[in-house]
Amino acid sequence: MIKILDTARKAGLDGFMLALLSMILLAWLWPEPGMKESPVPLSEISTYAVSVIFFFYGLRLSPDKLREGLTNWRLHVMVHLSTFVLFPLIALAFKPMFQGEENHTLWLGIFFLTVLPSTVSSSVVMVSIAKGNIPAAIFNASISSLIGVFLTPLWMGLVLDTGPGHFDLLSVVGKLALQVLLPVFAGILLNKRWGYFAEKNKKYIRYFDQSSILLIVYTSFCESFGEDLFSSLGLKDIVFLGMGMLALFFAIYFLLTFISNLLKFSHEDKVTAVFCGSKKSLVQGAVMSKVLFAGPQAGIMLLPIMIYHALQLIAASIIAQRLAAEAETDKSF
Repeated sequence: MIKILDTARKAGLDGFMLALLSMILLAWLWPEPGMKESPVPLSEISTYAVSVIFFFYGLRLSPDKLREGLTNWRLHVMVHLSTFVLFPLIALAFKPMFQGEENHTLWLGIFFLTVLPSTVSSSVVMVSIAKGNIPAAIFNASISSLIGVFLTPLWMGLVLDTGPGHFDLLSVVGKLALQVLLPVFAGILLNKRWGYFAEKNKKYIRYFDQSSILLIVYTSFCESFGEDLFSSLGLKDIVFLGMGMLALFFAIYFLLTFISNLLKFSHEDKVTAVFCGSKKSLVQGAVMSKVLFAGPQAGIMLLPIMIYHALQLIAASIIAQRLAAEAETDKSF
């Protein structure tokens, strides 16, 4: 249990998740600062902060590390098909269960979760703990973030009932490219000169990343609470949503494990496939929700990914410890 808690702490589960819950509580108690009418433009500040996050992300992303992972194409195809095809297809299969306008909005939040890219930091941490293929994990998680800039809004454009002309796909992709891709590529170009600075100060950069996400979550939920959008959701609904998110994680995990065994992946590649292919990025979710769901709807759209984020870290921590133990046992024989 101590090892599991320590792993969860390393993945950023403990303090950060408590802070996220605190932001939701603060938004409920004091939504005024995060509303559009507020004299302090918190939402606009968070937009600039996101660009800084991705600049530092690119600064730490060495082109050499990306080139290292290009050869293992079967693993890469499997991870990205899981992230951007398998996940959304599962959500679409369960759409008939969400009848009514309020349930449809909740389903949209779940679907939004399923079309998000894989998370970078916790995927690499879990792969490292479970003795997996770390260069491949870095490659897949990094490329997933870039692919998501195009595929996530494309998927959402197919299901959003916004009427003709309201969902401008090119405009959304353009905003994400300006806010995410441009800072990432700027960081990559400066990697050789300033990459050491980002690595040396990664602890403080992580604090900045988390603070920016907290600000995004706060402003998103301020709008939602201000418009009373959560009035239809009770504790029972939240519990059922959590159970559904956990079931989704394990469904993907066991399916990827089965396919990895069929393809006769090594232990290292199997670990990378199941962790990179089953994780979803809260950072990307927070960023894209600001572009895709302007207004009070953003809070509800973030709820499924926040729950999934917490549960995936707990479940993945336990599984990573078990896979690490299995790898050690196999080496001893």
